[in-house]
Amino acid sequence: MTASKALAELTIADANQMHKFGLALALALKPGDLVLLTGPLGAGKTTLTRGVGEGLGVIGSVSSPTFVIARTHKLEGSPVAFVHVDAYRLSTPAELDDLDIDFANSIVLVEWGLGFTDGISESWLEVEIARDHTGESDERAVKVSGFGPRWQAASPIEFGGAA
Repeated sequence: MTASKALAELTIADANQMHKFGLALALALKPGDLVLLTGPLGAGKTTLTRGVGEGLGVIGSVSSPTFVIARTHKLEGSPVAFVHVDAYRLSTPAELDDLDIDFANSIVLVEWGLGFTDGISESWLEVEIARDHTGESDERAVKVSGFGPRWQAASPIEFGGAA
């Protein structure tokens, strides 16, 4: 089991702040990074992903890949791709691997990705999003953890203005 390192714990007030958090998270990412998003339906995973895409300079819009499983987006002025995966309908890490994603030369974000890193990457970033179960607010608790050598040496991530 790979040890985790806590990199951030945030309270996100609304969808606008979740988008801003995505913009800030994009600044910490580089080719070869794998980001797993976990949280219930409606937690803000796709909103966060749109912010990451915008922060990376994605050409066009980022939408949920629920039915196609994965969408590859080109980045402005860069050979690096941003790959957005919805693993909700996948059963095993091998199925993620079967998508033939160029992990080494892409920034890959996987919604519903918990448990899909076995054999895929030695390092990944996990973003856990929990929403207010009372329904009384749009507030989200977000925990960012790094796994593997890429993130063990990382300083806690600063998300100024995101929370």
